[in-house]
Amino acid sequence: MGLADASGPRDTQALLPTTQAMELRKRDYHMERPLLNQEQLEELGHRGSAPRTHQWQTWLQCSRARAHALLLQHLPILVWLPRYPVRDWLLGDLLSGLSVAIMQLPQGLAYALLAGLPPVFGLYSSFYPVFIYFLFGTSRHISVGPLPPLTAPGHPIGGARPGPLRLRGHLPVRASGPRLYHSCGCTGLRFTAQVCLWAPSEQPLWATVPHLLLEVCWKLPQSKVGTMVTVAGVVLVLVKLLNDKLQQQLPMPIPGELLTVRGPGNSGLGGRAGQVGSLPRGQLVPPVAPNSQLFSKLMGSAFAIALVGFAIAISLGKIFALRHGYRVDSNQELVALGLSNLIGGIFQCFPVSCSMSRSLVQESTGGNSQVAGAVSSLFILLIIVKLGELFRCLPKAVLAAIVIVNLKGMLGQLSDVCSLWKANRADLLIWLVTFMATILLNLDLGLVAAVIFSLLLVVVRTQRPHYSILGQVPDTDIYRDVAEYSEAKEVPGVKVFRSSATVYFANAEFYSDALKQRCGVDVDLLISQKKKLLKKQEQLKLKQLQKDKKLQKQAASSKDTSVSINVNSSLEDMRSNNVEDCKAMVSPEDRMEDATASGQEDSKALDVSTLKALGLPQPDFHSLILDLSALSFVDTVCLKSLKNIFRDFREIEVEVYMAACHSPVVSQLEAGHFFDASVTKKHLFASVHDAVTFALQHPRPVPDSPVSVSQ
Repeated sequence: MGLADASGPRDTQALLPTTQAMELRKRDYHMERPLLNQEQLEELGHRGSAPRTHQWQTWLQCSRARAHALLLQHLPILVWLPRYPVRDWLLGDLLSGLSVAIMQLPQGLAYALLAGLPPVFGLYSSFYPVFIYFLFGTSRHISVGPLPPLTAPGHPIGGARPGPLRLRGHLPVRASGPRLYHSCGCTGLRFTAQVCLWAPSEQPLWATVPHLLLEVCWKLPQSKVGTMVTVAGVVLVLVKLLNDKLQQQLPMPIPGELLTVRGPGNSGLGGRAGQVGSLPRGQLVPPVAPNSQLFSKLMGSAFAIALVGFAIAISLGKIFALRHGYRVDSNQELVALGLSNLIGGIFQCFPVSCSMSRSLVQESTGGNSQVAGAVSSLFILLIIVKLGELFRCLPKAVLAAIVIVNLKGMLGQLSDVCSLWKANRADLLIWLVTFMATILLNLDLGLVAAVIFSLLLVVVRTQRPHYSILGQVPDTDIYRDVAEYSEAKEVPGVKVFRSSATVYFANAEFYSDALKQRCGVDVDLLISQKKKLLKKQEQLKLKQLQKDKKLQKQAASSKDTSVSINVNSSLEDMRSNNVEDCKAMVSPEDRMEDATASGQEDSKALDVSTLKALGLPQPDFHSLILDLSALSFVDTVCLKSLKNIFRDFREIEVEVYMAACHSPVVSQLEAGHFFDASVTKKHLFASVHDAVTFALQHPRPVPDSPVSVSQ
């Protein structure tokens, strides 16, 4: 207590300077500053060119630290396994791994059957790729293994070998909407494929859903009643509901899949034709090199499978990462899945990806890392080596029921329709297009169609952004849309215009049209009328010049005539008539000079080309400010559009300024030679308020009674 009391005043005295320093800093940030345009800002801030780093230079660096960093980057297990909290996570990962393995066993058998392969290959696909992902993956919660959309017949064993290519993973990562909504379409294909195991069908399982359903309905009378009325599906549904109800009380979920596979009476279900053969005991196939002759035939299918598999895996990985607060590396995920399929293909595995149902089980049963995946793969290895004989005479109907019941999580995405209708109808449109494209066109074409549609929708959205006229919020330097903020008022004589999207080739014309419309002035009409009047003025000048030339010719001809008459007449007549003849000679010149002088005065009066002098209506503002804070880049079309805006509004006596450009945009304006003698950096200001202040200090003449011409 004594030590605490003694240290109290010292701590208080030590905090005083810190508090005073913080107050001084606060006062330093509240300061009056001069008005700044871009030229003054660069001089004040000593702007220079940003240092450029070339990525290839980083790749070519050779050092011990660089090699260690590359090893840790491409082998993430070396990063997280030494820091693994054994006491906190090990028990949960063990239970989670066993739960996933019990679930993965019958699913792997069913998916092998779906692919037209012996059931043991389903177990191989549940062991090798899962262990490889344990070494190279970055997601802690996704469960890698066989997936029905990737196991359709016609794709040879190991057919999907995307390899550890560094494709950056940008396209599927950017297309988040189609990627997530695509899984619901996959559910429809999976459901239909499992129904085909119940009812005989001659259609290939990778055919579109309408063909499959029509074929199933046509062949339905030929199906066996014992196969169709299996209670395995009902048991699985009840077990799933019980697991959800008792999730907090049960240490691990009840293995419903395992119970249905080994349940009483299943061995005779559907007869021998409706069963899968027994699993060989103690056999692991040796590695087989890929057949290079099949590369050209499988390239298209392999690319489609790799794209679909990566899209599903990275979508679920990012969902779990956001939920649990860690980061998933898209590039490393592509490497991990590529290696899983590459090495798995060498050991006769079919393509694998991430399963939503197994991933949810792995998360809900306490899984915290890929140690759960390692436990699951080792349990599958134990079954392959020692316990294979326990799973003989497996009924196809039960395996199909296992897959269908495990689609419950994906089918729950149908409820997204109502929420998307209320939240974002553009995303709802993407959802519907993706779902229908996946159902009607199959997985690969459906995903491609969804990505293309989402990209087109992005272009459409940028073509129709929100345009607004800004007004000043009272007693602040903040400017907001006058249509949304009732207290925000337009600055008299100044128009501030803003777009919510960047200006580029797809929307540059819409930007100019919206600007002219929101300003309330038909700029094109005023310019055309002004040009007509100026053209008429030039024609009057030309006529006046022609008239002056004609008068000069007449004066010259009359002077020659008078001189010849005076030479032939007598001296007396010349003397008597000299005054009159001189008047006759001089008067045309005088008249010509008078006419020329009056014509010049009239032409000077017509030279005034202002709107007021031409009798045209004038805008009710003298300055236009373009708020360019939303611009992230500019292209050549944007540069030309901005130049045209300066030219057109200056034609109607409105000065144009720009404000709030980011430094990269300023650099692009400089690179595009946007600034010149007519548009300098003095027309670009650090903020909208700076531009408004400058425009009020340097206004152009405004008419006494301004006339606004609406479009």
